[in-house]
Amino acid sequence: MRNRYFTGPTSDHFDGTLFFNPGGKLPGGFRDLHRWIFTEKRAPWPKHWPSPFPQAVAEDRLRPEALRITMIGHATLLIQAGGLNFLTDPVWSKRVSPFRFAGPARVNPPGMRFEDLPPVDAVLLSHNHYDHLDLDTLARLVEKHDPRIITPLGNDTVVHKRIPKARISVGDWRDAFAVGDSMVHLEPAHHWSARWNSDRRMALWAAFVIETPAGKIYFAGDTGFHDGINFRLAAERHGPFRFALLPIGAYEPRWFMEANHQNPADAVEAFKILDAPLAGGYHWGTFRLTGEAVDAPAQDLAEALAGADIDLDRFQALRPGQVWDVP
Repeated sequence: MRNRYFTGPTSDHFDGTLFFNPGGKLPGGFRDLHRWIFTEKRAPWPKHWPSPFPQAVAEDRLRPEALRITMIGHATLLIQAGGLNFLTDPVWSKRVSPFRFAGPARVNPPGMRFEDLPPVDAVLLSHNHYDHLDLDTLARLVEKHDPRIITPLGNDTVVHKRIPKARISVGDWRDAFAVGDSMVHLEPAHHWSARWNSDRRMALWAAFVIETPAGKIYFAGDTGFHDGINFRLAAERHGPFRFALLPIGAYEPRWFMEANHQNPADAVEAFKILDAPLAGGYHWGTFRLTGEAVDAPAQDLAEALAGADIDLDRFQALRPGQVWDVP
């Protein structure tokens, strides 16, 4: 087997051909996928589930000490910090799929119109699954904003094949890149990658720490909990954090999804490990990917917070268009 995206030396998470989670689990194979699709019941989703928040319009620049989080949808967030504008896993497309006519479709519009984006300085691209790496959106961003795209190993090949002029900084876990007066650190996450069945784990996945004059922000990308190992490493290396962004959706059934996605109870444990004062939950309520109901992540998060005796306002399940000016 040849890796079509990356060639490099072996490491504790790369065997010379494929990437892997050190001491972790691999995603389920075709047999598990078949079992999930044909034997597991999935809660129904509405075709439309509008957000209670109107579409947001952002200021071009905030003062250096200000931190504002705007939820666009799923894993797409606008982070305005240190006078810069960061965009995570940007998706403005209707579907997250290799096909424009089929696959998971939005049940609510993006929380900000693409035309209303402020100048985008950097895009943080966590991995190459279609609900995180959307080439159509990236092409629009490169054409209008020409942002720096920061992504883990191998994903530059995927992007450059479609968008040759994209400015990409590609790195391994624990690499860092300067963006103005800020630093973006790539950190371990417990996940996997694929655009097709034939390229699984040929590109790396990552979480990010954004170190800015406004404080440090943790963005988990897409991850399983993995006994909290990667959250402890991030806290040891980079804490304290001003804000944490943690995925809370796409987690049922657990026998199939545990290695891929943490659930809300896991996210609360991650929040406690990171010891951030505030957190926002994402990766839920926009695209139907797994078995839980559309509103289950928010309900399960509230239950987990109450069980941990944590104020519900400290860790909010973000909805498209929601704007959080972090105190």
